[in-house]
Amino acid sequence: MDGRGGIRAELVERLISVQFPQWNGLAVTPVEHEGHDNRTYRLGDELAVRLPTAADYAPAVRKEGRWLPWLAPGLPVAIPTVLAVGVPGFGYPYPWSVRAWIQGEPADRAEIPDMTEFARATAEFVRALQSCDTAGAPAAGAHSFHRGGRPGHYDAQTRDCLARFADLVDVPAATAVWESALAAKRRGEPVWFHGDLVAGNLLVDNGKLTAVIDFGTCGVGDPACDLTFAWTALSGPGREVFRRTVDADAATWARARGWALWKALVTLDEGDPATLDRTRALIADILTDPVVPE
Repeated sequence: MDGRGGIRAELVERLISVQFPQWNGLAVTPVEHEGHDNRTYRLGDELAVRLPTAADYAPAVRKEGRWLPWLAPGLPVAIPTVLAVGVPGFGYPYPWSVRAWIQGEPADRAEIPDMTEFARATAEFVRALQSCDTAGAPAAGAHSFHRGGRPGHYDAQTRDCLARFADLVDVPAATAVWESALAAKRRGEPVWFHGDLVAGNLLVDNGKLTAVIDFGTCGVGDPACDLTFAWTALSGPGREVFRRTVDADAATWARARGWALWKALVTLDEGDPATLDRTRALIADILTDPVVPE
């Protein structure tokens, strides 16, 4: 094995041939765009193989296999269908899965003529997800990287970043936003959250939202983490429509803004020059956005 996560097409072919021989012989090809946590390959024309790249991401395989069929009937767009779960083999140490291929292009790369309608559709997905039955579902915790919990889990990391980025960030304003997030109390029962609702995990076909993928950090808890989408992917009328359609209270938005700030600071801490200006602009937007209700 070599490459990212030690995964190559040859490994996938061997795993399929031994564990799922009914799909042996189908072409294995890498997808054009994929995330960091998993490596994804097309398997023929109708299937995909998804393999975690590190131990921290492996628990998501069985979680998605268990809970995606539970969630799918209550959601307005497609989500992944897990057809089989594989076991470690040939030196690859984690469970992995075979899924139905979902047609579409990630929203961060797709042409979307009507961003207001896209924002509304995404908000409707969020509300539908929050309405799904939570009986027996996994509570927020380590498996969700504490998304769905309180943002205070990352208090030390956030304050450390602020202390080191005084030349890049308005630290007094950021500190005020962060402390407001910590102080904002959650009301109501836990609900389902996605946990990584970013444009790259939303699929678009003919300009419309058609699917949401990558539920690896999903669970039941505080949905504020999903509302960071308002800043990371939307602006202007689209952001306003998303906010109104989600219809969250001011405390939830305060926590959401804290989650957005934390993630942006973590991205800044990664030190990628290609994203520096964009991340600084995002942080400035998070700190000054007038859309957040008081």
